[in-house]
Amino acid sequence: MIKKLLARDTAETHRVATPLELLFDLSFVVAVAQAAASLHHAVSENHAGAGLLAFCMAFFALWLPWLNFTWFASAFDNDDTLYRIITMVQIAGVLVIAAGIPAVFEHQDYRIVVAGYVVIRLAMVAHWLRASRDNPSHKGCTRRYAAGIAGMQVLWVLWVVVAPTSLQLPLWILFMIGELLVPVWAERNEATTWHPHHIAERHGLFTLIVLGESILAATLAFQKGFDTGVNLISLAAASLVIVFSVWWIYFEAPSHLHNLKKAFLWGYAHLFILGSIAALGAGLAASVDYDLHLSHAPGTTVAAFTTVPLAVFFLCVWYVQDCPGQAGVRKYLLPLGSLAVLAATFGPAPIHVTAGIALVLCIATRLVQSADQRVAV
Repeated sequence: MIKKLLARDTAETHRVATPLELLFDLSFVVAVAQAAASLHHAVSENHAGAGLLAFCMAFFALWLPWLNFTWFASAFDNDDTLYRIITMVQIAGVLVIAAGIPAVFEHQDYRIVVAGYVVIRLAMVAHWLRASRDNPSHKGCTRRYAAGIAGMQVLWVLWVVVAPTSLQLPLWILFMIGELLVPVWAERNEATTWHPHHIAERHGLFTLIVLGESILAATLAFQKGFDTGVNLISLAAASLVIVFSVWWIYFEAPSHLHNLKKAFLWGYAHLFILGSIAALGAGLAASVDYDLHLSHAPGTTVAAFTTVPLAVFFLCVWYVQDCPGQAGVRKYLLPLGSLAVLAATFGPAPIHVTAGIALVLCIATRLVQSADQRVAV
C-alpha cells in the first residue's frame, strides 16, 4: 500500500524506533565490524597511520548516510511499501560498502565503497523527492536536500574515477565538508519536523551497536587467553571496565535536544563519538595481539589506539551533554579524565591504568549527579 509521505508531529507521544530502523541499524553492524577489524590489523602490523586514514574515510561513508536517514525517518517515516523498498535499497548499499572496506585498507581502492555509498545516497534522494511531492509546506527544504545530495554524488563518482592520487585526500576533505553543509543549507529557512526523543533514542541505539565491537575485543582477550594459556584475564577485565565506562558516561546525562542548532551539534558530534568508540574496539583488540607478542607495533602506538579514542569520546560527550548545561565540578570531570587517559599512554600497563581512570570517572559523575539531584529537591 502506497500512502502520502507526510511530515510527522514533533510532539508525537510514544515515538520509538521501528523494526525497519532496527534492521537498518543491523546492516551497519557488519560494516562497522569490517572497519574496526581492518583498523585492528593495520595497527598490529604497524601501519597505524595508513590504517587510521582508511578507517576515517570508511567510517564517514557509513556514518553520514545513517545520520541522514535517521533525520529523515524522524520527520517523515510512514512505513508504507515504497518507503520500505527504498530503505531496503539503502541497506543493500551498506552491505556493498562493507564488502569494499578491506580493499580500502589493503589497496587504497575506494571504488566499491563509493559505489555502495552512491547507492545509499541516491535512494535517499528518492526519499526526499517523495517528501517534497507530498509536503508543499516543506518543498523548499526537501528539494534542497535532494539537490544537494545528488550533486555530491556526482562529485564522489568523479573523485573515484578521475581524481589523481595526489589530490584524493584534499578533495575527500573538501567533499566531506560539502556533505556536512548540505543539511545546513537545506534547513536554513525551514526545518524538518524531527522528533527530539526519537533522534536521541536512535543515536543511543547506534552507539550500543558500535560499542558491541569493543565488547568483541574483550571477548577476544578471554578466548585467546584460554586458547594459548597466556594470562589475559586482567586485560580482558580492564577492557570490559573501559567498555562499561563508555556506556555509563554516554547514557548518564540527558541529550538536551531542544532546538535545531542543538540537534545539528548533537548529530555531527556523533561522528567523533561513534568513530572513537569503533576505534577503541580496534585498539583493545590490538592490545591483545601485543600481549601475545603477535603485534609488530610499538607498545606506545598500540596503547594510543585505546587511550586517544577514549579521550576523544570523553571530550565529545562532555561538549554535547555536560558543557552547555552543567556548572560546578561536573563540568570539569570529563576534560580532566581525558588528560589523565592521554597521560596513561606513556606509563606502565596503560590499558589497566586507563580502566582505573574510567572507573573513577563513572563513580565521580554518579556521585556529583546524585548530589545535584538532592540540591534540586
